[in-house]
Amino acid sequence: MKDPYSVLGVPKSSTDAELKKTYRTLAKKLHPDINAGDEKIAERFKEVSAAYALLRDKDLRGRYDRGEINPDGSEKGFGGGGGGFRGHPGGMDGGRFGAGFDPEEIFASMFGGGRQQRQARPQKGQNRSYRLVVDFLEAVKGGKKPLTLGNAKTLNVTIPENVKEGQKIRLKGQGDEGMSGGPAGDAIIEIAIRLHAYFTCDGNNIHLDLPITLEEAVMGQKVTIPTIDGTVAMTLPKGSSSGRIMRLKGKGAADPKSKTRGDQYVKLQIMLPADPDPALEKIIAKWATDKTQDVRSHMT
Repeated sequence: MKDPYSVLGVPKSSTDAELKKTYRTLAKKLHPDINAGDEKIAERFKEVSAAYALLRDKDLRGRYDRGEINPDGSEKGFGGGGGGFRGHPGGMDGGRFGAGFDPEEIFASMFGGGRQQRQARPQKGQNRSYRLVVDFLEAVKGGKKPLTLGNAKTLNVTIPENVKEGQKIRLKGQGDEGMSGGPAGDAIIEIAIRLHAYFTCDGNNIHLDLPITLEEAVMGQKVTIPTIDGTVAMTLPKGSSSGRIMRLKGKGAADPKSKTRGDQYVKLQIMLPADPDPALEKIIAKWATDKTQDVRSHMT
């Protein structure tokens, strides 16, 4: 075996603390658990551990420094085959570990557990990903939605108000079980929202295209408007054009943080009769002869 000071790369004047610090650094780097299959590094780990085992023992270190024992701990003059390291016959035998010496014991005494204990360190379980499809109103108003997990367990997932497409909800501890007493992983739920027949959501505001008749547009009337909370009455002004946007204040979705409600915007769309109406055509023709209106003047 080589000179233990040279093996550790420290001077003979090194203190116990300096020896310990050097060994900790080398042992972490060379341990077989993180260098699986590398025999050269495994031998280097044994060599470093043996060198530290000798130098950390004050009696052995003193005897070595005085030239009374060999680097393997054997008595001088026995060529490595005499008294042996720490009383084990055969000692290091020229760099090969003799019976009874276990470098893992050296490592364990410093790092708080041998290889078996380190492998059994608690580990968190894997997270599991799910996709949960919700209706538009469920996404806007919030609520609960059942979800069956991979382990066949069914949970009622709380859907927050005004949840967005692709938003993720984390359920702690609902993933895979942990190992060696570690905590379970989490369930990560990605939200997908079904399209609504006539509502759309933009931030906290709800948008609606509202079909109205020609009579309602010309004469102005009260009409029933659907909202996410139910129906409300709204008065259309006389002469309302198609494309006009009206606002219902506070009828939108709630802001997730402030809980302030957005607005609902209603876009009017004038719908003519599906089939030609001669009476309507006659009225419009008579009206047009008395009126001149250029609705596209701004486009020329």
